[in-house]
Amino acid sequence: MRVRSIVSAAVLAGGLLVTPVAVGAADASTTVAAACKYRQSGNHWVCITPGAFCPAAAHKKYGYAKVTNRKYRCTLTSGDIQWRWHRA
Repeated sequence: MRVRSIVSAAVLAGGLLVTPVAVGAADASTTVAAACKYRQSGNHWVCITPGAFCPAAAHKKYGYAKVTNRKYRCTLTSGDIQWRWHRA
């Protein structure tokens, strides 16, 4: 029981040592993600959220993630009951 309280105190103290970030500071990926709108652009989709459900129009199509810009495909994998964006 004593070890648990020491560990809890250490975790709490460690959490207090985190340096706060300036309130007005925003990195480029956050700014890009905020400006990005989920939409179809020709034969692919832009600003998708990986793992999210995808619309019927996107089935078997590719999309690019809004934060990482990585390529995903709207697929129905085993175990899923709905189409989702999976890493291509």
